[in-house]
Amino acid sequence: MNGRIWALIAACVVQVLYGVNFTFANDVIDDGHVQPFAFILLRVLGATTLFWIIGFFAPKEKIAPKDFRTFFLASIFGIGLNMLTFFKGLQFTTPIHASVIMTVTPIVVLVLSAVLLKEKITNLKILGVLLGFTGAIVLSVYGRSTQVGDHILLGNFLVFINAVSYSIYLIIIKKVVDKYHPLTFIKWLFTFGLIWVVPFGFSELQSVNLSTFNPYTYFAVGFVVIGATFGTYLLNLFALTKLRASTVGTFLYMQPVVAGIFAVAMGSDTLNVIKLSAAALIMTGVFLVTKKPKN
Repeated sequence: MNGRIWALIAACVVQVLYGVNFTFANDVIDDGHVQPFAFILLRVLGATTLFWIIGFFAPKEKIAPKDFRTFFLASIFGIGLNMLTFFKGLQFTTPIHASVIMTVTPIVVLVLSAVLLKEKITNLKILGVLLGFTGAIVLSVYGRSTQVGDHILLGNFLVFINAVSYSIYLIIIKKVVDKYHPLTFIKWLFTFGLIWVVPFGFSELQSVNLSTFNPYTYFAVGFVVIGATFGTYLLNLFALTKLRASTVGTFLYMQPVVAGIFAVAMGSDTLNVIKLSAAALIMTGVFLVTKKPKN
């Protein structure tokens, strides 16, 4: 197979890993084995270590001092705020809710690009924005959970903040992502991100009791760190070397499908008309927003 085929496979695998990640992370947090911020600290610390190890095999590059400031700012939105709100949101919402809300990212990117970068926005894209946000509101207001202690509105709001944060991160890195080798960028991004998550996760990490872990908990935590963080970033890097960023972005549609099927199969979530209707609205909105205009 040629490189493009492998890149397409890599992009698919990334979304499968992310889709499955919703259930594994949600189960560990809901079972009380690891608190959300402690989980994030484990995730970022583990991934940072792995990226620095593999970074020894990447080209050695000198980074301009002004770009370190960009890396640091990107780490706030791409690692710190992004991951902290996502895992805290998972504590209050369900895997299907979270995965559907996450798909509004392209819509948020469009809105922020129009506001911050003064990019033009067509009537069709405006319709897409309205549909997408309508779906998110329907899912948050009318969605229900069978889990005791869940607060869907709060959880979905935190996951939405996660999507907004990640969208800001994508805009910030536009100016530097092509200047350096991907591994150089990511290892510094995670290093700075670690600075942001340590104050939040350190005390929670101290209260983790490994004696309460069962084999499933160990596997789930390992999967989140190695598969859904280190693995997804590496595979995304490979996919982006062979495919357009917009092509890779379209695979985001797979995420709620994979997350929904896996969560229902594992008994971690259920499907209903509200979730399916809201997902349809959001997917239609994302399709309109990402649709290329005719010449």
